[in-house]
Amino acid sequence: MQNEEGKMMDLYIPRKCSATNRLITAKDHASVQINIGHLDENGVYNGQFTTFALSGFIRAQGDADSALDRLWQKKKAEIRQQ
Repeated sequence: MQNEEGKMMDLYIPRKCSATNRLITAKDHASVQINIGHLDENGVYNGQFTTFALSGFIRAQGDADSALDRLWQKKKAEIRQQ
C-alpha cells in the first residue's frame, strides 16, 4: 500500500519464489535468498548482483539446484555475463 507521497507503507511485503512464482510466507523457514555477483570481462566482481529467492517447497523436492541453474542461465543471457 502506498500513501499520498508514494512511499510504501506495508510492514511486511512477501517474497515470491523465483522458480515457481509462489508466495514465500513468513512461516516458510526453509526458504533461502541468494545473491549472485556479476563479473566483468576480467572475472572481477563489479559490485552488482542478482537476487534469487527459492521456497522451501522447491528445496524439499530437491529441485533447488536445477532451478537455480535454469534461472541463472536465463539471467546470464540478459546481462551478457560469460
